[in-house]
Amino acid sequence: MEIGYTLMGEQRGPRDLVDDSVRAEQAGFDFLVASDHFSPWLESQGHSPYTWTVLGAVAHATQRIPFMTYVTCPILRYHPAVVAQKAATLQLLSDGRFSLGLGAGEQLNEHVVGKGWPPVDVRHEMLAEAVQVIRSLWGGGFTNLRGKHFQVESAKLYDLPEAAPPIGIAASGAQSTALAAQQGDYLIATEPKAEIVRAYRDAGGTGDVIGQFPVCFGEDHKSLQLLHEQFRWMGLGWKVNSELPGTAAFDSASQFVRDEDLAQTSAWGTDVSRYQEKVQAFADAGFTKVALVQVGPDQQEFCDWYASDLRQAIAA
Repeated sequence: MEIGYTLMGEQRGPRDLVDDSVRAEQAGFDFLVASDHFSPWLESQGHSPYTWTVLGAVAHATQRIPFMTYVTCPILRYHPAVVAQKAATLQLLSDGRFSLGLGAGEQLNEHVVGKGWPPVDVRHEMLAEAVQVIRSLWGGGFTNLRGKHFQVESAKLYDLPEAAPPIGIAASGAQSTALAAQQGDYLIATEPKAEIVRAYRDAGGTGDVIGQFPVCFGEDHKSLQLLHEQFRWMGLGWKVNSELPGTAAFDSASQFVRDEDLAQTSAWGTDVSRYQEKVQAFADAGFTKVALVQVGPDQQEFCDWYASDLRQAIAA
């Protein structure tokens, strides 16, 4: 099981995120994932810089660690032709360390361009078409497309890496899992559910399966309190999270999420067994990689603890 570190843009400014990437590399994490949001989930989180600018700096600040978007939505806020160009450029800047994680998005981020919020089946159609656009542009030459959802007019990328970035696709149900198997190189999922992995494998998917869960290192009571203050939105579930339009809605909808609800999906404090338990749940479900989200400002302390204690405990 490879262990990753999350560059959580919703809780950190751009300079901090670049510094965090260096800390994570030095601490021995195997990979980085970066959220790609226009808005934080909760107003109290207070940040949301432009991820692609941050990752350009990360490519130069780090030396060896692979990194990926987790995830980018290429269907409304970004046109897929622009995503193809951005990803190709990052692959060049990082000497081949970048992977492009894609998903059908959340209304929280995509409504800002004023194009409405399509139902989930339409979003998956759009995502499938977007992947075709991206791969076509990475193939070189000119792309012309008159699709159901996108148009591309005589587009060509002039700076292409020797090897295109792998594409991961976020999935939680049958439609998205099949899309990940058919058009992606790996699967992204946020819950350690074996049925998601089985569906991906049954549909022909052969790549990595990458998960993620929140953690909060520190004194038990304070860390659990901070986890609740900053990450209680996760207790709503993805079907709700993808539909709410703004931070006020998340603040209101998550007010009844309890500490015990978070305990089912998170680890906190300094007891390594809590972290081991959560990592093992992903391993048992068939995941090959999992990224940790350190909630709150104590990123240096967490990275130091990971290097000195947690890394070896999880590996064991």
